[in-house]
Amino acid sequence: MNKPVVLVVEDQALIGLSIEAFLAEAGYTVAGPFASNKEALGWLDHGKPAAAVLDLGLKDGLSTRLGEELRRRGVGFLVYSGHAQRPDLAPELHDVPWLRKPVPREDLLRAVNALIA
Repeated sequence: MNKPVVLVVEDQALIGLSIEAFLAEAGYTVAGPFASNKEALGWLDHGKPAAAVLDLGLKDGLSTRLGEELRRRGVGFLVYSGHAQRPDLAPELHDVPWLRKPVPREDLLRAVNALIA
């Protein structure tokens, strides 16, 4: 049986590697972590994730375009950001789960599991 693929987009290397290790330990295949929208969108040219974890602020801007592309493809995703969710911050992403860093690993895993269920 193939493991579900989770796309991880995080520009802070240690956080990205931590998420990758944790999700792999939980039984997922991880694509990334990618540090930019450009890298993640490039991977999407040939990859099909079951879900995605997006940092909001990346090296090349906000992840709103990436979120819109995932939505267009029917891929569930969540925002995992140090920024609190506000009406004026990335309004395109207000209807997706939003976890403010840091959260317990169990909460992140529960949210990813819910995206795939």
